[in-house]
Amino acid sequence: MSVPALIAFDNVWLEYGDRVVLERVSLAIAERSFVGIVGPSGAGKSSFLRLVLGQEAPSRGKILLDGAPLPPECGPDRGVVFQRYSVFPHLTALRNVMFNRECVAAPFTARLFGAARRAAEAEALAMLEEVGLADARHTYPAQLSGGMQQRLAIAQALMARPRVLLLDEPFGALDPGIRQDMHRLITRLWHERALTVLMVTHDIQEAFKLGTRVISFDKRRHDPHAPHRYGATAVYDLALDRKAAPDAIPA
Repeated sequence: MSVPALIAFDNVWLEYGDRVVLERVSLAIAERSFVGIVGPSGAGKSSFLRLVLGQEAPSRGKILLDGAPLPPECGPDRGVVFQRYSVFPHLTALRNVMFNRECVAAPFTARLFGAARRAAEAEALAMLEEVGLADARHTYPAQLSGGMQQRLAIAQALMARPRVLLLDEPFGALDPGIRQDMHRLITRLWHERALTVLMVTHDIQEAFKLGTRVISFDKRRHDPHAPHRYGATAVYDLALDRKAAPDAIPA
């Protein structure tokens, strides 16, 4: 029995004037899958993530979320973590993670008071505990290591309780040892929170190690006289038989 698609691309194109970034993208992503997205630089991998996030709208075709048109805006059902730590440098780790709750509950002031603030602090502290940063809750991002900053960015993204977590080269700037720790963390969170994960990476080994599926983007057609005339698309789509428990992820 086929698994219904959480996200579906139907003949999606992304164009800027006469420049084609993506063309003829048609694929379905099942709920709770972990999709590794690979391909050469300039193949539209990050653009694909921006389409899922809602930062970009397709020039042609349609994108569906749960069978309905994807809203052309970033929603709380989709969280994102970038390679460069997407945290606020002027806020402590605790305030960084609380910020989502403050913006939702108090969109004009982004500040909570009384019982609402205490509840948000407790939830943010629990999230920091989950990613191993509870002891650093009063620390500013500049005082944290690269791996700790990326853990903070993940906690920040998960605070909104998204169904879909988008990762854009999240571990590329980390040294190998810290990268292994982050692999274990993101795999555990994927299992425990029943997330659907889409991860762009230049490391093919990483994509095959973590993913239940690997999609490769590249250009099928080239014109040396008009290099922007044709866009990239999914040229390979490989399903992997991997449902490993978090402690079974190899080092």
